[in-house]
Amino acid sequence: MSNQKYLIIVAGPTASGKTALSVDFALHFEAEIISCDSRQFYREMNIGTAKPEEKVLASVKHHFVDCMSIENQYNVGHFEREAIAFLDEYFLQKDIAIMVGGTGLYISAICNGVDDFPEVDQSIRHELTYEMQNEGIEKLLKELKQLDPNYYKKVDLNNPHRIIRALEICRGTGKPFSSFQNKKIVHRPFNVIKVGIKWERQVLYERINRRVDLMMDAGLLQEVKSLYSKRHLNALQTVGYREFFDHFDGKTTLEQAIELVKRNTRRYAKRQMTWFRKDKDMFWIKNDTTSIEAIAQVEKAML
Repeated sequence: MSNQKYLIIVAGPTASGKTALSVDFALHFEAEIISCDSRQFYREMNIGTAKPEEKVLASVKHHFVDCMSIENQYNVGHFEREAIAFLDEYFLQKDIAIMVGGTGLYISAICNGVDDFPEVDQSIRHELTYEMQNEGIEKLLKELKQLDPNYYKKVDLNNPHRIIRALEICRGTGKPFSSFQNKKIVHRPFNVIKVGIKWERQVLYERINRRVDLMMDAGLLQEVKSLYSKRHLNALQTVGYREFFDHFDGKTTLEQAIELVKRNTRRYAKRQMTWFRKDKDMFWIKNDTTSIEAIAQVEKAML
């Protein structure tokens, strides 16, 4: 075993080809894959999360895919503890691991650690989710602006997960969410190499639109319908699901719901790219870079 351990992270926006590249990396380096896509953890969400196909999961050992139910309460802190514990054991046997996903916060947690937030009553999150579903997110945004103006200025106001997370801390502790954001960067016992896949925006948007159409053909509407009775759960407050819940509630037509999924997914991809572009440690490859070329660049970075 080498003394040098490497975590190769394959990052990028949704529909950028991360899965295929991560599999090629894993096969070449004889490594296993850790998913840090915060939606692919859940067993009940398959089509709408673009979860890897069974043949892909069979070709390379994957971790943190289909590992829990949407009924579970799970956050970035849980993921950091469990993924780091897994890597500690993994690196006793292997030198290289592959991590793949587009959830920048979860990638940051593995590389740099997370803030230490207090535990609050879970009923607060249920209350906030209920309020958002019945009164809209605007009411919550107004409350956040009042309780934590500093965080309000920098948070993605179109991300209900972040809004609800901040407000549950505000309500549960009586203190601003931002007052707990004093993260000290930790030093991991492995080297990190981050590879980002870059696309021209319009081409990526066309891929996203096509992917949504393929998801519909694969039965996305039926998948969402089967989860409708659990639409209050936090895991389901996400693009590709909540738009169809509104359709089932009679708020939109099916055609409108599909267009909203496409629009919101494009917006999500834009936010992902904004996050990753700020990461100075990311080295970018073009979408037409071959796996062989990408592997060569990674191996060069290891020298």
